[in-house]
Amino acid sequence: MKNVTIYSTPTCVYCNMAKNFFKANGVAYTEHNVATDLEKRREMIEKTGQMGVPVIDTGNEVVIGFDEERLRTSLGI
Repeated sequence: MKNVTIYSTPTCVYCNMAKNFFKANGVAYTEHNVATDLEKRREMIEKTGQMGVPVIDTGNEVVIGFDEERLRTSLGI
């Protein structure tokens, strides 16, 4: 299984939808709270050039926002 990383904030509805999607599909992920982790926030901005969350790195691609269809394709589920 791929090493999935999600950059999120606690109040982000789409971040929570993405995490629920991962849990429902048995996808292990590492979460970085960019509201409090300034280093990870910088890393996210360098990857995407923007501040919006969630940013999901599937190992194959970086998906901005919760795009279930794209995540399913990228993760092969």
